Amino acid sequence: MPSREFLWDVFQRVDRDRSGYINADELQSALSNGTWSPFNPETVRLMIGMFDRHNRGQVNFEDFGALWKYVTDWQNCFRSFDRDNSGNIDKQELKTALTTFGYRLSESLIDTLIRKFDRHGHGTILFDDFIQCCIVLYTLTASFRQYDTDQDGVITIHYEQFLSMVFSLKI
Repeated sequence: MPSREFLWDVFQRVDRDRSGYINADELQSALSNGTWSPFNPETVRLMIGMFDRHNRGQVNFEDFGALWKYVTDWQNCFRSFDRDNSGNIDKQELKTALTTFGYRLSESLIDTLIRKFDRHGHGTILFDDFIQCCIVLYTLTASFRQYDTDQDGVITIHYEQFLSMVFSLKI
């Protein structure tokens, strides 16, 4: 874990308006996905939401330390599954990653995930989109499991339960 002084230095550079908080725009400009394109704003919004304990749409310095560790852990994870060091995750690398995380998904669902999270249409997923893919998959799975009380992978819910489940998620 980096020192508190290092994190404070990074925090101050990212907090451009000197508000004492980092909002999504500030965080987006500070993050890199390994290309010259901006970090996915939806991924930034999801991460701010995860670490914003006061529901203000921003994080303070204390929350920033946890957010920094989270991004660093995802970077290491991404690099470990990017076997060919291409800077992106292809279908086989995504399948390996998700299998390692405990998901057993069909080829067609893996194809769907690639299409959904490939913002550039190259058949691959960049770092920021990989984070978003994994957060969304985890969130949906956790929500599904609340109804899958016998853990058989099948649930029966009413339409309004489904809508309530989906609309209550922070994704």
